[in-house]
Amino acid sequence: MPNLELHPPRPTPPFRKIAIGTWATSYDPQVYGTLTVRMEPALEYIREFRARTGKRLTVTHLVAKGLAKAFEEMPDANAILRFHRVYFRKRISVFMQVAMEDPETGKPDLSGTTIHDVDQLDLAAIVDATEKKVEAVRARKDKELERSRSTFASLPGFLVHWVLRAMSFLLYTLNLDLRRFGLPKDGFGSIMVTNIGSLGLDQAYVPLVPFSRVPMVVAVGKVADEPVVEDGAIVPAKLMRMCATFDHRFIDGAHAAVLSKSLRQTFADPAAVFGLPEATSEVRS
Repeated sequence: MPNLELHPPRPTPPFRKIAIGTWATSYDPQVYGTLTVRMEPALEYIREFRARTGKRLTVTHLVAKGLAKAFEEMPDANAILRFHRVYFRKRISVFMQVAMEDPETGKPDLSGTTIHDVDQLDLAAIVDATEKKVEAVRARKDKELERSRSTFASLPGFLVHWVLRAMSFLLYTLNLDLRRFGLPKDGFGSIMVTNIGSLGLDQAYVPLVPFSRVPMVVAVGKVADEPVVEDGAIVPAKLMRMCATFDHRFIDGAHAAVLSKSLRQTFADPAAVFGLPEATSEVRS
């Protein structure tokens, strides 16, 4: 008689297989923090931006650009650990997770895309780059990503952890460009962003992904109506929480304070920080 009554295992989607192979134990240097911001200025900015350009700017795009600005103000956070030493990145790149459907099981799955040099792109360019890459990911036309997914789908589960460790060692510890072997260059960027608000969640803390060497993950919650105290009176407000998980080995409270202050400034008045584009001819007509 077995200890547990269990069904036979089902086929494991590549993302779930990677997740199982990623974390060997629960011991880690992760620190968690939440930043709550008023969203009325940001929502008005998004509405005006869409009206002027016809481009579908989202909260996620605004968070990605805001984080790039914050990293510019605190470049020490834009770093990676190699050989137990901190190396600072020259580029600011943002990895955005993408919800999709596993073709074999039909169940929800996760993937992602990286936008490089976000600090040098305006919001319109970020929207265009993201939509192009997300469309390719969901249509399964991203060749590098599909090659990786296919590889992990065919790997036995007990090998995934060791393959991920080997990839991380080659890509980041030795800093090798392995594009000729189907592995993307700087595939995870400086920071990861995932929009849990699209799933109806107010907040959640997402774990770091060790093999990616990304020191910070930000989960963006949904915009919700909540009461706040303003000038001594309780008033309705639209609030959003950004939940950060960061690697305490080289990011600490001093870094987090600068990053959070920068994000607060961005969401308090996006128009003052990023400006508003001129209306395009298509929108004018």
